[in-house]
Amino acid sequence: MPRNPPGTLLPALQRFARRNRLLLWTVAAVVVLVLAVSLVLAGDVRPGPAGAAGRALESVAAAQAAAKDRSGGYASLWVKGNDSTLTERGGSIRAEGTEDVRSIECGTGWLAGTRVEGTVFLRSSVDGSVEKDAAAVELPDCISAEARDALLADLGVEKAWPAPDAASLAAPAEDPGFRPAYHLTPDQRWMNDPQRPFFLDGLWHYYYLYNVDYPEGNGTEWYHATSTDLVHWNNEGVAIEKFRNGLGDIETGSAVVDTEGTAGFGKGAVIAVLTQQHEGVQRQSLFYSTDNGYTFQNYDRNPVMENPGAEHWRDPRIVRDVANNQWLMLLAEGHKIGFYTSKDLKQWTYVSAFERDGLGILECPDIFQMDVDGDPAKRTWVLAASANGAEEGRTTGLAYWTGTFDGKGFTADGDHQWLDGGPDFYAAVTWDDPRLTDGQRKATRHAIGWMNNWAYARELLTGNWFGAASVVRDLRLTSDDGRPALVSAPTPALQSLEGSPAAVPAGVLGDGGSLTDDGALAVPDSGAFKVDLEFERPESGAGEGRLLLQGGGRTYATVGYDFRAGKAFVVRDGDAVANAGRGEDIDPLYRDARSVEGPKGGGTVRLTAYIDRSSVEVFVDGASESLTSLVFPHGGKKEARLVAGGGEVKIKGGTVTPLAGIR
Repeated sequence: MPRNPPGTLLPALQRFARRNRLLLWTVAAVVVLVLAVSLVLAGDVRPGPAGAAGRALESVAAAQAAAKDRSGGYASLWVKGNDSTLTERGGSIRAEGTEDVRSIECGTGWLAGTRVEGTVFLRSSVDGSVEKDAAAVELPDCISAEARDALLADLGVEKAWPAPDAASLAAPAEDPGFRPAYHLTPDQRWMNDPQRPFFLDGLWHYYYLYNVDYPEGNGTEWYHATSTDLVHWNNEGVAIEKFRNGLGDIETGSAVVDTEGTAGFGKGAVIAVLTQQHEGVQRQSLFYSTDNGYTFQNYDRNPVMENPGAEHWRDPRIVRDVANNQWLMLLAEGHKIGFYTSKDLKQWTYVSAFERDGLGILECPDIFQMDVDGDPAKRTWVLAASANGAEEGRTTGLAYWTGTFDGKGFTADGDHQWLDGGPDFYAAVTWDDPRLTDGQRKATRHAIGWMNNWAYARELLTGNWFGAASVVRDLRLTSDDGRPALVSAPTPALQSLEGSPAAVPAGVLGDGGSLTDDGALAVPDSGAFKVDLEFERPESGAGEGRLLLQGGGRTYATVGYDFRAGKAFVVRDGDAVANAGRGEDIDPLYRDARSVEGPKGGGTVRLTAYIDRSSVEVFVDGASESLTSLVFPHGGKKEARLVAGGGEVKIKGGTVTPLAGIR
């Protein structure tokens, strides 16, 4: 093979370079561009927020891969939300330059997001690109758009809700009386216990006890309502009729979607197991639906559980115990809750009981798991039941315990707590959203209650309808001085009812005085609105900030905060029920003030009051405590005023927001 003579190679290269300078510059530029693009895609050199986001999400991807390799599964993460599972299983995350990083997983994939300088960027296990447009990110098959939106909400991106139309915000053409604008009520007659909703084929399906014969006749049945957003409800009609199988009326129970067809009525059948009562004897019966819960058929071997001789033996709550591949039933049995298991929803075996005295007759039990502060390492069981708090100076409401469950029995880690401090939040049910990932479903769940009280439910002034459901609220389990506690906030979908807010100015409320000459706030004529207020602690440490709700110039209810006691309160001893001609027949507890503890520390307190034509639901500091109360205005123009009592109180500001009707 011929070789170049010594000393001839360098001159040849120099001659080539001179003749092909343009070509070499082009090649060099391409190489630099390729390297730059590679670095950009790796998230290493992009300027500003995009660079920090790229680095953070690349480190999430690496950690997810490591977690999958080490433990066989992906993991969740929330830097600001106390969830460090991914870092423990997959390694550290490059969060410098970010405000927050969040990742969810669904078994076969993951989605991650980060907020940098107020902008959120996303990346998924099936899409390596980093996107600001959430809709542009390809999602794993097991992560839904609803799960993505929940992740975005965790990162501070609020969902844009459609604005209500003007007609739904206006005062109705005919006087609605006390019928609520945005709370679910029966078209006529009687409503009481809610039945836990389920999601199927794009709709939430919800049932409530209904008596078409009230007040002339007794006996309830299941009435069906549907919703796409848990705010706007359509009454669909009676789904399970009373007095049809010889076992009595249709009372409280549970409807579940039998995904695997364990009961023998086909995969996806809706199974309702509920109490029927005949001649004072309570039994459990099964009904099944093959049309998505619109109509039900009686199981020909009812009852599936015969009464063993108990006086109180009702309200079956059924959940799927995935860990033990079984169905779990809780049954209200007087002062105890019985636990039963089944493989087919028909044959039930008693396994344990949870008993507590001092709370009256327990009803409508519930059980679920939640993560304390959103941390999967602190996954905790919650057992709940509607109870009577008279021995504690309370009324009826939802009591709950936190603890452990071993597949057979529940062990509490302390005494009971209460979800709501008002008099009218009873028979509540809770549920999660099956469209979310398992971790998201353990972080939050929904709740709804019967907005009434058996002490006076039959003595109210509502006319041809009786009973209402609370607004749906979202629950979280938080650490309160080291003890897990449930907190509730209005579900965000209620924003779809909001009109344009009117500002409440900052200022000083003098003792007995108001911000303006007459103190009136801009309350809509519809009688349906939300008031957000922020009070500041007076220098004296005393004083009350009060929101007076008035009808015809008379105060029918007061919502406020007592800084000396550190409590939010609702008083309704001036309303139309407490002062009606038959007021002496109302149970005395109706006139009692109700209060809950305010926030610990800090100089301000925020109150949010959802006011409808015959109710008020108050949330303290967003979610820490709540008060639900029926209130009945006097006739005449509806108004609201801000005043102080017991000394001056500063108000830092607020808003009054009209709320649309749902009927």
